[in-house]
Parts: sequence; structure tokens; C-alpha cells
Amino acid sequence: MNKAQPFLDTIHRVGRPAPGLSYTQDGKPVSDEQICEWIMEFLTGEGAAYGYRTLTVLLKRRHQLKINEKKVYRLYKQMDVLRPQRKLKMKHPKRLANNRVITGSNQCGKRLKYGWVYGEQRFFFVMSIIDVFDRAVVAYYIGLSCEAKHLVQITQEALMKRQLFDKADKPIMFRQRSTVC
Repeated sequence: MNKAQPFLDTIHRVGRPAPGLSYTQDGKPVSDEQICEWIMEFLTGEGAAYGYRTLTVLLKRRHQLKINEKKVYRLYKQMDVLRPQRKLKMKHPKRLANNRVITGSNQCGKRLKYGWVYGEQRFFFVMSIIDVFDRAVVAYYIGLSCEAKHLVQITQEALMKRQLFDKADKPIMFRQRSTVC
């Protein structure tokens, strides 16, 4: 009648063998077969939807057992009543970043960091434009606020430093929002 027998024959355990019994709070031994019967009673009655962790709590409360949830999991597995594990649904789809091939200088890079000034009890911002190809900081801004006009300012500064923009040329147009950072 015990479904656990064929399963036990196929397991090759390493380490200490399972003792085959547990104890009550009073110190009386209770065999695993008795615990399996209690588990089956719970599963046919009120605990049909319960997992092994909830059933461990029930066994501790109703039968005053000193039992670990790992043991209840092992007994579940032996009786072949384990439910399939639920598949976690992703809340947001995984999106890979755009993989850009950078072949030369002046192609990609921005960074925004902020920190806390203890003396003034406020934040400060460090916005920098980094050339990814040669790993150099081209232009940066440090201040107590970070707005779109600061981004325009350091972008124009970086373009002038890399000689990609003349003062005589028309400046780069950005859509300015109230705050970018």
C-alpha cells in the first residue's frame, strides 16, 4: 500500500540515512508512516491546495510534532503528491540594450551620478559625457541642480572640444523639458 517503497529503491543517498521517525513536543516518537497518513488526511480534506510548508505548520499545530519542512518535502516526494512548481511570470519583458558597434571616437557615452552633501543636507549632481571608444571624459557638469539646459551646455562644450561644432554654426536644438535628470 505504501507508494514510497519503489521510490526509495531508486534513491542513492549520500550522508546520514533518514531516521524514519519524528518526535512530538513531549518527546514521544512518531513513525514516518503515521506522518504520511496524517498528510494524506490533510490532502484529502481541508489541505488539498496546501503546499509542504503550510502542511508543516499544520502538523506542528495539530499533532505537536517537532518536524522540519525539509522532511515534509521529502515525505511529499516519497508519496508522489508533490504539485508541480509554479512558473513565475515576468512582470516586465526582458529587453536587451541596443548593441552598438563603436568603431571610432566621438560615437557614444553619457553618465549621470548624484551624491549627498552632509554639511548642506542636500544632493549634488555630476553629469559627464564620456567617449566610450577612448574612455575619456570629454565634458562634465557639477551642480546642485540638474536640468536640460545643463545637458545642452555640456553637449555643446564636448562638441567644441572634439572639434565637431563651430561657434559660427547653428547650435544643436534640443527639446527642453523642465527637468531631464
